[in-house]
Amino acid sequence: MLLGEVVGTLVATRKEETLEGLKFLVVKSLDVDGKQAGGSVVAVDGVGAGVGEVVLYATGSAARQTVATHERPCDAVIMAIVDTWEVEGKEIYRKG
Repeated sequence: MLLGEVVGTLVATRKEETLEGLKFLVVKSLDVDGKQAGGSVVAVDGVGAGVGEVVLYATGSAARQTVATHERPCDAVIMAIVDTWEVEGKEIYRKG
């Protein structure tokens, strides 16, 4: 699992038939300190996340292990919305 921040949405009116009905979000990777780091991915939203939220996401074959993405051609899925995040006793993030 990886940490990321939802930074945008993606709409594709023409797509592979098995992707119909899925919501796509643009996720920017976060480092352990909560700073944007690395690249961005387009991820299937499996939990109702929105722009500005910190999320847990998976990539690769693990992305096809959720109910929403099972046997669908996707490479990233959001599977949790983070409420709080703490590292070494220091709060890095708190939702809201």
